[in-house]
Amino acid sequence: MSEPTHADKEKKKTIPPSLSGRRALPPNISNAEEDEVPVMEMTGLVPRGFNLKDFLEVKEVHMFKGDQDVNKQEHHTDKYYHPKLIVRRGQPFLIQIDFNRPYKPEKDQFWVEYLIGRYPQQNKGTYIPIPLVEELQSGTWGAKITWKDDSSIRLSIMSAPTCIVGKFRLYVAVLTPYGILRTKRNPETDTYILFNPWCPEDSVFLDDEKEREEYVLNDLGVVFHGDINSIKSRSWNYGQFEEGILDACLHLMDRAKLDLSGRGDPVKISRVGSAVINAKDDEGVVAGSWDNIYAYGVVPSAWTGSVDILLEYHSSGMPVRYGQCWVFAGVFNTFLRCIGIPGRIVTNYSSAHDNNANLQLDVFVDEEGKMDSKLTKDSIWNYHCWNEAWMARPDLPVGFGGWQVVDSTPQENSDGMYRCGPASVQAIKHGHVCFQFDAPFVFAEVNSDIVYSKAMKDGTRVIEHIDKTHIGKFILTKEIGSDGTKDITEQYKFQEGTEEERLALETALMYGIKKVTQDTMEQAGTDVDMDFQVENAILGSDFKVTVTFRNNSHTRYTATAYLSGNIVFYTGVTKNEFKSHTFDVTLEPLASKISEVLIKSSEYMSQLLEQASLHFFVTARLNETKKILAKQKTSVLQIPKLHIKVPGEKVVGKEMSVIVEFTNPLNQKLVNVLVRLDGPGLLRTTTKMFREIPKNSTLTWEEKSFPRQAGIRKLIASLNCDALRHVYGELDLEVERKPLM
Repeated sequence: MSEPTHADKEKKKTIPPSLSGRRALPPNISNAEEDEVPVMEMTGLVPRGFNLKDFLEVKEVHMFKGDQDVNKQEHHTDKYYHPKLIVRRGQPFLIQIDFNRPYKPEKDQFWVEYLIGRYPQQNKGTYIPIPLVEELQSGTWGAKITWKDDSSIRLSIMSAPTCIVGKFRLYVAVLTPYGILRTKRNPETDTYILFNPWCPEDSVFLDDEKEREEYVLNDLGVVFHGDINSIKSRSWNYGQFEEGILDACLHLMDRAKLDLSGRGDPVKISRVGSAVINAKDDEGVVAGSWDNIYAYGVVPSAWTGSVDILLEYHSSGMPVRYGQCWVFAGVFNTFLRCIGIPGRIVTNYSSAHDNNANLQLDVFVDEEGKMDSKLTKDSIWNYHCWNEAWMARPDLPVGFGGWQVVDSTPQENSDGMYRCGPASVQAIKHGHVCFQFDAPFVFAEVNSDIVYSKAMKDGTRVIEHIDKTHIGKFILTKEIGSDGTKDITEQYKFQEGTEEERLALETALMYGIKKVTQDTMEQAGTDVDMDFQVENAILGSDFKVTVTFRNNSHTRYTATAYLSGNIVFYTGVTKNEFKSHTFDVTLEPLASKISEVLIKSSEYMSQLLEQASLHFFVTARLNETKKILAKQKTSVLQIPKLHIKVPGEKVVGKEMSVIVEFTNPLNQKLVNVLVRLDGPGLLRTTTKMFREIPKNSTLTWEEKSFPRQAGIRKLIASLNCDALRHVYGELDLEVERKPLM
């Protein structure tokens, strides 16, 4: 073969690197980038003396884009703090065009064009010429003249309910005998088109108005945390309508390199969203940290909402530090609601994290009954937050649309990236884990068994007990229209022991989910039952663990019992053991025996982690039979609250005073205390550092603000320092409209 010539080399240089000889155009993956569109597209020769004024010319385009104008009111976009026109697809909106002279349909021809991205193509939906029609038809683009007055006309424009979601550029094109004349590029006419849960033809259609108000329009939410025996809640400011958030959310799809032609599909968008919200492998929005070390970042528990996180990421392009599951879920929910996909946060209590997705969490004890931490690898999260997004699933059989699990917390790799979903909740409930995406993982999170095995010295393992009810015991979301809990456990699983539950499990097994085999099942029921309760306690106080034994037989038994108290992360991972206590019990026939173990604050306070989670593992060995009894429970200590007060009047546009108070309950001073205050529509998120709060003294912080929105609003505050985290306070208040003069 001959060497390539200099001309060949130069020609190769001119080919964009992304084409590589395979594509006619590079991938169209940026909403922000745009190509110049010619103002004049002339065809053939233009005669001398050609004068533009002889033809119809566009003088101005009015978008009716004010908060009180018809477009934003009818499209439910009036809450967006944004100067441009924002509409929802599949629903008509109005624009007005002023020409240089009256429009004459018999001789003038014009049309409206919408373009998105750099390489507009009609077959990709990135170039949309909108034809003038006599009557608008749902399901397709069209423009109808609804009003004429002198040199002005008004158009009602219908968008397709499947069109791309993003920011479009608008042009008006006029056909002349010598070619096309277009309006100049005018950012003031840019139009944001969003998903439309109000449109029956949109794949995110939701037919209940109260649900639409909650899952699309509510900019405040509640995150449930704590543990199954002590459910705690905190408010979260989604802030999807705040200034800059819509552009920040559209930017995420650019960062995810989702082709513009795929941005009309909520399945694709929610899947790439679950990847780009975390920074694990793609420099996404939030960097996770679960090791209690938060250098050069914000402690996860300090965040009160998504706004600061998204704005910082949009401006810096660097992952925001730090987040844990509820932060990922809160930011993801903002993204979903902002672009029009109904979304909600779900909390699964006692959530299985099992990398094999085999429905089995293994806990090993030695022959003495003590837990073997080297062999026990699987963890049970006290709780785990994920999101549900509402959409049709045309890629699945009929019946599997509706709520879909999407999870942006980086747990497991899915198709080469840390992401999860969308997985149909209905498919998970019925065991149809063959349907994409990531259904086996979610099925295991809510359906796993805890298998307690005795690890013998000769290397064999004996299954002592299988707990079938501990995992996925309670699955919650926020109640519609209130801050209360809505139990949705039965949307994920049938009741334990029912025929339907057995059938769902058999279906999942048929599709490849692994489960402990029948020949290794636990030994027959025991003569002795054991359970324990942890007393509810305030952080910094002593409390008791009460262990109850019940001898169901006519035989007298003796047992050696062992209680292990551990400081744990909320993910169930142990930091260290703070209490080790062995005691002997004698169990008389057909009788109960109660033993109490005192836990002193001095034993746990110096080692406590941020969510004040204590994990207790109690085992007992029956000396006569060598049978092992085992139980584990997590207890979350009660953390003191912040108090917020707003004295005086609360009126839009008038100065309002907000007072935050906190009394240090610990027997030590608190240092470097960061307080964060947030209130959508009331004030911008603000923080203040207090160098020291002596024991039993009270911190007071007063902040002035000018409320922007009337109605029921919420103030949210958080307090964080090394000794105390997850301290929250909130206040609902009603803001009055400014009185008319």
